[in-house]
Amino acid sequence: MVLMLALGNTIKAHNMMTLNEKQQCMVAIACLEAKGNLENLAQAINGGMDAGLTVSEIKEALSQLYAYTGFPRSLNALGTLQQVIKSRNETGKMVIEGRDADDLPATYDALKQGTEVQTKLVGGKAFNYEFAPATDYYLKAHLFGDIFARNNLTHAERELVTVSALSGLDGVMPQLVAHVSGARNMGVADEQIKAIPQVLATKVGLEEAERCTRAIATVFGEEINDAEIATTYKHGIATSPYPIGEFNKDYAQYFIGNSYLAPLDAQNGGPVNVTFEPRCRNNWHIHHKQVQVLVCVAGRGWYQEWGKEPVELVPGTVVAIPAEVKHWHGAARDSWMQHLTYHTHIEAGASNEWLEPVSDEHYNKLK
Repeated sequence: MVLMLALGNTIKAHNMMTLNEKQQCMVAIACLEAKGNLENLAQAINGGMDAGLTVSEIKEALSQLYAYTGFPRSLNALGTLQQVIKSRNETGKMVIEGRDADDLPATYDALKQGTEVQTKLVGGKAFNYEFAPATDYYLKAHLFGDIFARNNLTHAERELVTVSALSGLDGVMPQLVAHVSGARNMGVADEQIKAIPQVLATKVGLEEAERCTRAIATVFGEEINDAEIATTYKHGIATSPYPIGEFNKDYAQYFIGNSYLAPLDAQNGGPVNVTFEPRCRNNWHIHHKQVQVLVCVAGRGWYQEWGKEPVELVPGTVVAIPAEVKHWHGAARDSWMQHLTYHTHIEAGASNEWLEPVSDEHYNKLK
């Protein structure tokens, strides 16, 4: 719920319904293939078949992706598809085979056809990879020729698959940007392209959605708000195993920004996980007659005692805060932060004293 609220408030209002249910499922299937996440891929394939995707469509998408993600991931994904089909047949669930691609005519020229397709994809300008002529031939004759000539997926559908898959890979931003542009040239509507990140965020993950968002912004010439991106896509905690918990409403008056609490068996002495959004920090405060312990578990933040230099909090940082010491802690400006906290050496009459906020002037000096 927290994730969906954040996405609803900060991603520009692009409704996932600009992509129909089958297209949304194909986005998830392609991205999970690229990630090699076979367990979730099986679930996505099942969801796609429930929505009406055919075996032929899914098989074609997974086969095409060997050119972008490698044969190992493509073959593993095809094996997963086989297992899903077997399971669905055994349990009587719907399996639509669909039609295979038509045979190519005897006059078919892979290099000629692929050159035409590639030219359209890059916006009507001839493209020659002169540095590696063999690779240039493979791209034209095989990928954009042999593969794209198979008509059981449209060129627009193939680019939707490619953009989704490349969003699941780190370090391929130039190719992702090129294929976002290519998707437009191949007939994917702008509204559909802009809906892909939200599908990825809800069906795959936030890191994948952010890559796609940045590539789309580049192609569409839109400004990227790094603070908004950091907040929306949970920088620092997107893959954290620790729960975000509930909004910290009882102590909100003592925080700048939003924080969240997730007690971890606290009623039996366990710690509390505290999650800070970017720039969130608590006021200066003092723990009387007790020691507070902080264990940073995700993201990046700061801890500072009055009159001392700030200490960076990164996963694994442990801080034992002596009683009667004025201090504050919170997230960095470009990252969420999570820390576990508990109290020890508790004496009779222990209490917390909340003091003045940490000013923007003070906080902004931190990097």
